[in-house]
Amino acid sequence: MEWKLLTREDYVTTSWSGGTTTQLAIAPEGAVYADRDFLWRLSSAAVELDHSEFTPLPDYDRLLAVLEGEIKLKIDEEAPFPLAPGRVVAFSGGVPVESWGRCVDFNLMVRKGTGTGFVTELRRTEPYEETIQPGAKTRALAVYCVSGRASLPQFGLEVQEGQTLLCLEGQSENFTIKGGPGVLMIASVRGV
Repeated sequence: MEWKLLTREDYVTTSWSGGTTTQLAIAPEGAVYADRDFLWRLSSAAVELDHSEFTPLPDYDRLLAVLEGEIKLKIDEEAPFPLAPGRVVAFSGGVPVESWGRCVDFNLMVRKGTGTGFVTELRRTEPYEETIQPGAKTRALAVYCVSGRASLPQFGLEVQEGQTLLCLEGQSENFTIKGGPGVLMIASVRGV
């Protein structure tokens, strides 16, 4: 298992009609989002429109969380509901999705039939030490630092605001994260 530190210089940011999207990581490495040939993609978008319709991605399952702000989200035929920081929603990329409000979000897309995605927010107001349990068959694991800083002491790694620690070698054993006040997003993709 090998961890890699990604910084803003490693990310790819693109503009769309409602704001910008920053691709934090994609697999396989070198895949292009527009070609829709990726296995999974991790990104963060700044939504600057009061009303947005999500791009249909029928071959992918999605997990979405709000990092800043709050939006109202309507997935398929469901009634609109508020999505504020701390909540993660999962949905098929092929159903119609609309949002109202402005925010910065965190998004994991996983190609259907190739694996399952998981996203957890770790928001702390005091120093902490947490044990992370990735689970069996974990093919990719990412720790994105939204604010503050944190370390993975057993690997001698540190992540700061705006950076991502990425492990593509299948980190399936438990490990510890230590940090101070701040927010981390932990995303994983497990194989089928």
